[in-house]
Order: sequence, then C-alpha cells, then structure tokens
Amino acid sequence: MTIKDLQEEIIEDFDLFDDWMERYEFIIENGKSLPKIEDQNKSDDNIIKGCQSKVWLHADYENGNLHFTADSDAILTKGIISLLLKVYNDQSPENILANDPYFIDKIGLKEHLSPTRANGLLSMVKQIKLLALAYKTKNS
Repeated sequence: MTIKDLQEEIIEDFDLFDDWMERYEFIIENGKSLPKIEDQNKSDDNIIKGCQSKVWLHADYENGNLHFTADSDAILTKGIISLLLKVYNDQSPENILANDPYFIDKIGLKEHLSPTRANGLLSMVKQIKLLALAYKTKNS
C-alpha cells in the first residue's frame, strides 16, 4: 500500500470513534501490536531525543525499503509511534521523505496531546525522516 493509502486508512479508523477517550484506547491498542524491537536495539543510540518518555526507534534497510521497529516505556507513546510505523514501515526512503504524516492533523491528534507529548510526536516524525535521509544518502 502507498503511504497515502495507509494514512487514509488511519483517518477512516479514527472516524469510527465518537470521542477522544475511545480514540486514546484505539491508539493504546495499536501500540500492543507494535513489532518488537530487539533488546540490543534498545540502546541510547536509538532513543528519540525530545520525547518525554523513552522511545526507541531502529531501522533496517532491506530490498530498498526501511523496516522499523520501536518501543516505548509509556503505553500512549507506544501507540503513537505504532501509528507512524503503520504509515512508514517497509517504504522506500524516497517515499518517506516525500510524504508528510498529514493524518496527524486530519484526526486532530496533536491538539489532543499534552504539549510535551506533541513535541515528542514531532520528534518521532523528525527521527523517521532523518533515518530515511541517511539511508537514501548512503544508498545513492
């Protein structure tokens, strides 16, 4: 699926819920299905700076695409990174760089997070984009 298709799918999922408590529960449930990060990748090098809680993000480059694994010590944050990985996992660095996560604004996620969590969300997006740029540069 394309990044746009994946974002539209998330927007449709969020449209099913009437209030933000149900949406938070959905985000947390998504976090439970996050692909497990290997213990050796839960290192300081993979911690996303700027997040209130600890978030580890690791990328492998396979067959021209980036495969991400992640984890967090906070259940809501784990759910948030899982939504981002649903969009960007197994996509090419070029596609990742060319597609901003517009679903965040469409579902109103940033407005329903505390300022520190909203900053953490932006840091997660920034780190995904930086990894994509690094792999694109390395493999050009």
